[in-house]
Amino acid sequence: MKHKIRSSKTAMKRFKITGTGKIMFLRSGHNHMLSKKNTVTRKKLNKQQEVPKDKLRVVRFLIPNVKINK
Repeated sequence: MKHKIRSSKTAMKRFKITGTGKIMFLRSGHNHMLSKKNTVTRKKLNKQQEVPKDKLRVVRFLIPNVKINK
């Protein structure tokens, strides 16, 4: 018998898949020491960003059971 392919639970928490199939994530550095950071920087850190194309293969390997539109 083959083993079940399991999704990484940490990856499932960190990445969100949109309805159109994009994989989104939050940048690091938006949790503490925000008083030192510029307002523009803080706003950029709070927005979700799309996973770069060169990292898509790694993310798809981490979450294989999620249906992603191409």
